[in-house]
Amino acid sequence: MSNPIIHNGLEGIVASETELSMVDGLAGELVIAGFPVAELAMNATFEETAFLLWYGRLPGATELAAFRDDLAARRALPRAALDLLRAAAEKQVDSMDALRMAAGTISLRGSSKNDDEVARDLLAAFPTIVASYWRLLRAHDPLAPNPDLGHAANFLYMLSGHVPTDERVRGLETYLNTVVDHGLNASTFTARVIASTGSDLVSAITGAIGALKGPLHGGAPGPALDMVFEIGEAGRAEEVLRRKIESGEKLMGFGHRVYKVRDPRAGVLAAAAQRMFTRGGDLALYTLALDVEQTALRLLEEYKPGRNLQTNVEFYTALLLHGLDLEVPLFTPTFAVSRVAGWIAHCFEQRRANRLIRPQSVYRGPRGRTWLAAAEQRLDHRAQPAGLPLVSS
Repeated sequence: MSNPIIHNGLEGIVASETELSMVDGLAGELVIAGFPVAELAMNATFEETAFLLWYGRLPGATELAAFRDDLAARRALPRAALDLLRAAAEKQVDSMDALRMAAGTISLRGSSKNDDEVARDLLAAFPTIVASYWRLLRAHDPLAPNPDLGHAANFLYMLSGHVPTDERVRGLETYLNTVVDHGLNASTFTARVIASTGSDLVSAITGAIGALKGPLHGGAPGPALDMVFEIGEAGRAEEVLRRKIESGEKLMGFGHRVYKVRDPRAGVLAAAAQRMFTRGGDLALYTLALDVEQTALRLLEEYKPGRNLQTNVEFYTALLLHGLDLEVPLFTPTFAVSRVAGWIAHCFEQRRANRLIRPQSVYRGPRGRTWLAAAEQRLDHRAQPAGLPLVSS
């Protein structure tokens, strides 16, 4: 292999087959377990979506009730997790770091459990971890989970202490369904790599959280909302956006590495935001966001013709989660509350037809060095020049 082709970032490499989601960036299409994202997101409960991804089919009414009740029974955290979260809150640790640390305590529930048991423990615990830590950061005691509420409704309840309205639950449910899986993104690939080694499910999910925390993956829905607030009124949109573009500033919420047309998730979340704001929210903010979006798209085409920079999922994520009274530091942890179901599904899929994920690398360093004892160390200019690259196996 004298002249290997290097795909930096594994760009263009197909690493696996999957039945979980299909991302077509050119057509602007996202299919989740056979359903167009809009069809699934606007209709399913999150429990139905998780069941679909894990078991390959939608549950019947009896199965769904049993799955929902089983998850509800697993929501409480081990005492060690709550003690850890309290200690983290005293140090004002980042919310994603707190989630990563607390997720590892799920192993305390019993190492002998099979993957399905551990998967249910993880899915049930994530909202409790995120909500409990959020309250601790604000000097409030965590709330016990409400077993009478569904997965999404209980998360909102544990954050605020109030049983949410049906519209708010539907808004969050739609968001969770929309972002549950999205191909071999960085965190999902991380989970599959760890699973491929034969390691345990908690380790795979903890690794995925670490990947999601990185700003190049977790995204920046908060700044997208900040931009809308900065503009303030539709009449200022063009002035502010032109200034940002001309100064080289990136317009947050626009452009995507995969999608070359409008991100289909943006359309789903825009519809969910419209429904929620129309039926009980700040409709003026929603209208302003629409004006900002249209102005941004027009100016991006003017300044960057042919780049086709379209609205991505971050723009309407910010608007929808803000409408649910979630503050910006909660955005990425809430994303993880959803995506953990997708991570788990990928680990299951990896295990079913496992092969250790082990890419190669090309060595570009020096060769021909001669060992010198520490007392005789000096710059060695006699090393042979590098020849053909060596490929590790």
